[in-house]
Amino acid sequence: MRNLLSSLLLAMLAMPAFAQEVSTELSAWEFRRTDENIWRSATVPGTVHTDLLFHKLIPDPFRDANEKGVQWVDKKDWEYRTRIDVTPALLQHDAVALAFEGLDTYADVYVNDVLVLKAQNMFVRKEIPVKKHLKAGQNSLRILFHSPIAQDMPKFLADRLIYPAGNDASDIPLSVHARKAPYHYGWDWGPRLVTSGIWRPVYLRAWNKVKITDSWIRQQQLTDAQAQLEAAITLDVHKPGTYRLIVKSPHDEFGAEQLSKTLSAGKQQLRLPFSIPQPQRWWPNGQGDQKLYPVEVIVLSGNDTLQKKRQRIGLRTIEVVNEKDAMGTSFYVKVNGRPVFMKGANYIPQDNFLPRVSPQQYERLFDDMQEAHFNMVRVWGGGIYENDRFYELADEKGILVWQDFMFACTLYPSSPDFLQQVKAEAEDNITRLRNHPSLALWCGNNEIAVAIKNWGWKDGYAYTDKQWAQLLKGYETLFSQLLPDAVKAHDPGRFYFPSSPISNWGREEDFRHGDNHYWGVWHGMEWFEAFATHVPRFMSEYGFQSFPDIQTVRRYADSSQWDIHSYVMQAHQKSFTRGNAAIKTYMDHYYKAPKDFPAFLYLSQVLQAEGMKIGMEAHRRAMPFCMGTLYWQLNDCWPGASWSGIDYFGRWKAMHYFVKKAYNPVLISHSKESGRVLTHVVSDLPEEETAMLHLQLMDMYGKEIWNEQVLVRTKAGGSEMVHSIPVTDILKGADSTGVILYSKLVKNNKLLSSNVFYYFAAPPVAAVAQSRHCRRCTGDKREDEGTPPLGRTGQERVPLAGNGRSVPLLR
Repeated sequence: MRNLLSSLLLAMLAMPAFAQEVSTELSAWEFRRTDENIWRSATVPGTVHTDLLFHKLIPDPFRDANEKGVQWVDKKDWEYRTRIDVTPALLQHDAVALAFEGLDTYADVYVNDVLVLKAQNMFVRKEIPVKKHLKAGQNSLRILFHSPIAQDMPKFLADRLIYPAGNDASDIPLSVHARKAPYHYGWDWGPRLVTSGIWRPVYLRAWNKVKITDSWIRQQQLTDAQAQLEAAITLDVHKPGTYRLIVKSPHDEFGAEQLSKTLSAGKQQLRLPFSIPQPQRWWPNGQGDQKLYPVEVIVLSGNDTLQKKRQRIGLRTIEVVNEKDAMGTSFYVKVNGRPVFMKGANYIPQDNFLPRVSPQQYERLFDDMQEAHFNMVRVWGGGIYENDRFYELADEKGILVWQDFMFACTLYPSSPDFLQQVKAEAEDNITRLRNHPSLALWCGNNEIAVAIKNWGWKDGYAYTDKQWAQLLKGYETLFSQLLPDAVKAHDPGRFYFPSSPISNWGREEDFRHGDNHYWGVWHGMEWFEAFATHVPRFMSEYGFQSFPDIQTVRRYADSSQWDIHSYVMQAHQKSFTRGNAAIKTYMDHYYKAPKDFPAFLYLSQVLQAEGMKIGMEAHRRAMPFCMGTLYWQLNDCWPGASWSGIDYFGRWKAMHYFVKKAYNPVLISHSKESGRVLTHVVSDLPEEETAMLHLQLMDMYGKEIWNEQVLVRTKAGGSEMVHSIPVTDILKGADSTGVILYSKLVKNNKLLSSNVFYYFAAPPVAAVAQSRHCRRCTGDKREDEGTPPLGRTGQERVPLAGNGRSVPLLR
């Protein structure tokens, strides 16, 4: 038997090499600092920082205040190497290439000491032919990573221009010159950790005759009877000849189509129309099913299969409506002809060290979004174009993706080399992502347009008129020409707009036009009630900070640092201009002083959740004037205080529980206006529902003061006021500081929605201002007097300010 297997193996090795593509991920890497000759094991994908951390050569940057102690890493050059064992059979293939899915960022690649690639863009995949550089046996692969700081400093000196990159935590803002993740240089929610390394896999690939380089399934027409599609297949032809292209369903959900054509060498594109009968549409979460059709593309030479590519597509129409109307300028999303209110958040990368994010973490985060009734997530422009798995999960879970290009909060160079880098980046990522049914729109940048008009850059940075004109011309070239041209060429029909937000938040008129980032609460230090009155056509950013809970804080600060003014707690608060002081100011306004530091952390989350609830509900009540709410921010890239609803370790803060309720498909929402309590019922469902609304006013001891039941009819995909009553009629003389209004909507004994409203009295600001200080939080070790104890079980409650209201402890 052993001799038979050996004979079969020898026979296979002697066969002509016409089989499908061979692809092997390279492993067994080592790394070193280039000014030292000490090689150590490395993890790929990975980063220099994580490899140093593994070998205990640096302290954990996420713990204590260690971030500052590792800033030397980005000033050094680093080298990675591995060996490639190449068989004679591999070299018989027509083409052999190295595929780099992601190099961060300035990298020289050598095969057997021959330079084959100089990379300078973290966001661009590269595939380099290397057959002529390989030999049978052992081969060397080296990648030299140049310090991004050393690479970009000469550009700064040549430009002699300081760009307004306010979030760049470097002494000199160099991030604008590097096409790498902007947040690596610091932001107001994350550390400055400028990485280098092989952040996505490296493959050795070999094939014969022809290779599929791209498979674009374009939807041409969609009706209930039939979906008409076209497969646009790009081929890299190495041997001229006649080839057969087949497009089919692996599960026989539609018929196979094929095309034979004689092709010359080089890049070629074949187009093959096909159709799917009685198509099932893909819908966002909460609107219907997420039907995905597998499509297989096969290239044959005679009867030999050379290439196979399988992908999944969803059939739907998406339209972003941004046009003048009677209320100003709209901004809303229509899916399959249906206007859909967008519910979601802004997403940032899940770690400063990107390769540490596991597939399980992606899956958990999308489960969290789906459970909280999201139907959209914004991939914000200071991070990365996410991994393929991110968009696959968005397809599966029904989460539409608002995709920014990776530009945020600053102006950028406009040199020919920089623009060429961006052009390649845009083309690569557009073609990579355009097949996903979840992809809703492209946005050029985050906040640059409003910053040009409102942030005082020209005077603040003392630009001359000539310099300012040059910067503005560069802005127009990049965001009004290069990027929209790339979208038009590679993803025609997808909505693109140059910058979010379209309107600023300083004037009332701004809220009538397009999308808005409202930062009056937090940056403007307006109270939470402003969320109810500052409602735009589409809210694409708004937020408030909180701390993670004590379990997370323990991971980066020991008990000696449990004080918001301590060195470590300050090091993990990156919003230097507001930060911990703002949280404390708002807490003093609304709540009584918490008992101790863990209680302070907990209460900061309640503060955030209750405040953000006002905004989320106000936006939904305002349908169809307002048609979207994306809060800042969904998640964290490291442990610390931030605007997130889910912390770095995946723990839900109080806000995410509130989001789940505020984004429920059917929502009861109350507001107090002109001396009346108004009750709205909001529904995302495509059909109307008839249900019983139960209203009950109680005091803090559970005694009923007033109740009423009303049969209501929900508005399909809309909001409607279903009840209104004077405050005096509902209170019946009761103390307004000691009552809550509980409501529920019930159909056939099934609870559709419930809510609690207790804003009958404003916080006693004067009393709060007298001196409510949590001494254990602010560093005074004396005991607080009269502060109620924080309970240890989920049944106990934390009293709130002024009127003795309380909220349940969340576990």
